[in-house]
Formats: sequence, C-alpha cells, structure tokens
Amino acid sequence: MILDGKKIAAEIRGELRAQIEALQAAGKRVPKLAIVIVGENPASVTYVNNKMKACAEVGIEAVKIAYPVEITEQTLLSEVHKLNNDPSIDGFIVQLPLPDHICETTIMCAIDRRKDVDGLTPENVGRTVQGLPSIISATPRGIRELLARYQIATEGKHVVVIGRSNIVGKPMAILLMQRPYLSLPGMSAASLGDATVTICHSKTRDLTAICRTADIIIVAAGSPGLLTAEMVKEGATVIDVGINRVNGKLVGDVDFEHVAPKAAYISPVPGGVGPMTIVSLLQNTLQAYHEHTR
Repeated sequence: MILDGKKIAAEIRGELRAQIEALQAAGKRVPKLAIVIVGENPASVTYVNNKMKACAEVGIEAVKIAYPVEITEQTLLSEVHKLNNDPSIDGFIVQLPLPDHICETTIMCAIDRRKDVDGLTPENVGRTVQGLPSIISATPRGIRELLARYQIATEGKHVVVIGRSNIVGKPMAILLMQRPYLSLPGMSAASLGDATVTICHSKTRDLTAICRTADIIIVAAGSPGLLTAEMVKEGATVIDVGINRVNGKLVGDVDFEHVAPKAAYISPVPGGVGPMTIVSLLQNTLQAYHEHTR
C-alpha cells in the first residue's frame, strides 16, 4: 500500500483550519509564523513558497524575511534575537542550508526553543530525548504521524534508520525507541514508540543483512536508489525521506519500482514524507501559539 503523504497532509490541514477558525470565532488572533531565508537557493525558495502557501490555506499568518547571501552571521543573529523578542511572532524558522560563512549551529542555538517550530534547537532535541514536552523536529513528527494515520504500530518492531543527521536520523530514532508519552489521532500512545531501533550510516558494515531483519526501514541518507529490493524482507514498511534530482527527475533513496512489490507499505517520492514535513511545521506553529498565548 502507498503511504499517501499528500492525502494525509490535506486531512491535517483541514483539521488545523477548523481549529484556527474556531480561534477567530472566539475573537482571538490567528497564529503568526516568520520564515527567514538567506540567498536565493532554488530549492530553498521552493520550500519557503510551499510553506507560505500551506500557512495561507489553514489561516496561519506568515511573513517572509529575505536576506541577501552576503549577510553576515552577526546580522542574522540580530534578526533571530529580534524575532525571539517579538510578541507578535509565535514561531519562526531559519531556512536551511545557510551560506558557508554562517555557522548553522550558532544560529540554531540562538533560537528561543518556544518559537523553534522546526524543532532543531538543542533544548528542544534534549527535551525530546528525555521524553519531556517539546516541539518535535518537523520531519520525524511527520513520519510518525504518517505511520499513525495508517495504523502502523511501532511497539516491539525492529526499525532500521539509515542516516544520522540532526534533522531526521537522530530525532527519528529517539521518537521511535522512547516510551510514548502522547497519542496521535487513531493510535494509542503505546503504539507510537517502544521500537527496537538500529541506526545505520555510511560506515555501517553489511547494511543489507541489517535491513533484512527490519520490520520498518526509514531511509534518509541522500543517496538515490540506496535501498534495493534484496535489502527488504517481505511485508516490511519502507519510509523514503530522500530527495534527489537525477536526470531532471525527483527521486528518493529507495529503488521504488523494485522495492514496492515486496513492501506492505511504502512512501513515494515525491508525495510521501515531503507534504508531511510541511504540515508538521504548521502543527508545531499552532503548538507554539498555544504555549505563547497561554
């Protein structure tokens, strides 16, 4: 079965729109998100435009703050501090990647964790590790929600995560292995964690043998066609997080054509995890709004 991220994201946007309309009906203001972009990287511009469009669809007020690629790190830090202290802004993101002369870690560490709707600050990640309420990294949150909406339990399952990035691999593993502390629509809390997780990466030996033991495989390595049919056991669930452009075509990290017949569930690229990441950003914005206005 195809895990249709577009369909699920549309359902969640409808739910968010209803919640925000209820806020307006009660005479309250709508959530407000700021998106900071540096330079004109084509992929980043596309991502930002998609996020702005999604905000408009659900009723979140969004403002784009654009800087030239030559901006200094200190100037960008000043913008971050300004947004941290702006009471009209519930949450904001700094679109990655940043130019080489700006340290992404420095910028991420400067963001107030209560407004960190990407869920990437060390404080939010640390709270997630400890099972405390936090704003969860958008892509892992989206993947977990996709699993929940398709009633795919992780409890007791062996999950292999290929990739160890701070954005996907590490937080994804944390979410899946921890004792669950919250529930999502359609799933009990007990179904959303308690997995046995193996993290693999470019230095992992005998990746094929490890993957063959997995009930669920999440691939976020940025390597086109990395996961082949011989690496997947019959009936496994495969989540493809990869976004690669090959000969002008967008493809994932999974050899979809040959893996799909063996998988019980599989997410496509495009149309799988991507839409779920954006809708998770909206969910995180509403969460930050409620914390901000409490």
